[in-house]
Amino acid sequence: MRVKAHPFTSQWAVRPLDLLDRRWLSLLARKLRGAPLRIRLWNGASVATSEGPPVATVIVHDRTTLVRLLTNTALAFGEAYMSGRLTVQGDLVRMIEGVNRALPPNPATRRRAATPATARRNAHVHYDLGNDFYRLWLDDAMVYTCAYFDRPDASLEDAQRAKLEYVCRKLRLRPGERVIEAGCGWGALALHMAREYGVSVRAYNVSAAQLQYARERAAREGLADRVTFFDQDYRSIDGRCDAFVSIGMLEHVGPAQYDALGSVIDRVLDRTNGRGLLHFIGKNVPMPFNPWVTKYIFPGAYAPALGEMLEDVLQPHTFSVLDVENLRLHYARTLALWLERFEDQAETIARMFDPVFVRMWRLYLASAQAGFLSGDLQLFQVTFARAADNTSPWTRDSLYAHQSDGSL
Repeated sequence: MRVKAHPFTSQWAVRPLDLLDRRWLSLLARKLRGAPLRIRLWNGASVATSEGPPVATVIVHDRTTLVRLLTNTALAFGEAYMSGRLTVQGDLVRMIEGVNRALPPNPATRRRAATPATARRNAHVHYDLGNDFYRLWLDDAMVYTCAYFDRPDASLEDAQRAKLEYVCRKLRLRPGERVIEAGCGWGALALHMAREYGVSVRAYNVSAAQLQYARERAAREGLADRVTFFDQDYRSIDGRCDAFVSIGMLEHVGPAQYDALGSVIDRVLDRTNGRGLLHFIGKNVPMPFNPWVTKYIFPGAYAPALGEMLEDVLQPHTFSVLDVENLRLHYARTLALWLERFEDQAETIARMFDPVFVRMWRLYLASAQAGFLSGDLQLFQVTFARAADNTSPWTRDSLYAHQSDGSL
């Protein structure tokens, strides 16, 4: 008797486990329906998840991985990619972008508040991997946040400098003013503000590696008298300031601490003409962070919807929102350049860590780029001021004037 061919492939031996594999493969394809990819199993069976041409083929190397992909797709995919139990042939970024568009959104669940000790441990996991590692693929100023491409062909270095300038123009800095920065990274913005705008800066961070680099650079550039770096959590910020700025820290705060952050800003910001800027990864609607990312890359991370931040950080203290801008595609371009540089240094990074680490970080950078391209992630810049401040410019012309003397 002739055995009928399996509908997914030209050759298939009909055995009980084969039938189960066929069923599981069919269910996974249904779950990812519309994504431009092909799924292939260890035995050669395969199925396309859309009618169009696939941008990549996902090869699942064992049955356990197949089952896990059905039960917890995002986490299982990341762990299998890291371990090599799953490989991707083709365009990894476009594949993840397509999956993001195909999967329905999940409602967010609010996480438990991170204590200062937990926040410090979380920062250590990501930011204290070593300055030598980040130096391999960041720009020369070690800026690890979204760049600003004021022209399409800008280099990463030029785009990061443009971002620092853009933030300063939005803050309307004047010589002699006091600035507080929460979450200062390797110090690029704090040093830029002091050097180019003549302000004094108190910058806060909980990453030992970043603080060491920032302090050494401040001393080397003769700016240590104008920029002070504090090894403290944002909740311990004190003093007074004319401008408050936070670039890429809100993602680590968590909704349960938004009121605490708003209270800090209210406590330190000048009561008359104080203004601020929050720059953060967000979502269009409240949704949880990718579970693989929060487990392996950014423990405790949460990207808020714009309304969550406004309602819980700024509104309780009656701050006036002056401007909201979404730089989503700027971050996609930033990540594309980071990933390109990362790949150029992949062999060096593998020697510093191991091949699993390389695959983990390749997937993180690719999935982040895909998230911004698909619209799953947003990059918001929100400027705000005291409600009675009438000194704001009447137009946005000053934001696009290329100057660094602090004038409008």
